[in-house]
Amino acid sequence: MGNSEIKENILFQLEMCWQLYLYHTESLQDEEALWSFSPTGLKVTKKDDEWCADWPDSESYDIGPPGIAWLMWHIIYWWSTALDYNFGDGSLKKEDILWPGSIEKAKIQINQLHDKWVSKINELSEADFKSKQYSHWPFDDRSFADIALWLNGELMKNAAKIGYGRFLNAKCSKTQ
Repeated sequence: MGNSEIKENILFQLEMCWQLYLYHTESLQDEEALWSFSPTGLKVTKKDDEWCADWPDSESYDIGPPGIAWLMWHIIYWWSTALDYNFGDGSLKKEDILWPGSIEKAKIQINQLHDKWVSKINELSEADFKSKQYSHWPFDDRSFADIALWLNGELMKNAAKIGYGRFLNAKCSKTQ
């Protein structure tokens, strides 16, 4: 497979993942996003006028599924971090990445990160996808193509979990 095919395939896969994300967040409201199926599941909480995200001590199944707002924060986290470390100065810490405070604000931020990521991918030369020049996070020993594919997988995973969270919320809301 040639490098231009690599870029085309990465962008095609990203577009499929993006469409799933858009589908699951289209009519999403704050109340649903802040709802949690489990009291121990990962969520965002307001502390001193800032929305902070939980960070798991472990990823064991017994903590329960994360809330939708946390999943959207997670998309913001890994896209912000990937852009900063692979194309910036690499100084961003997870504590620097806050939940924006509402679904609408989160959607705007995620949309901006998506557009910036696509722009960076489009700026890369064919050789850049096989090189490690832009490979600093989450892997520094892999090609940039591997990083881009990993991020596509992260988006797909989080989009699917958002959809699952919406199914859980709808089912639990009906039974209460």
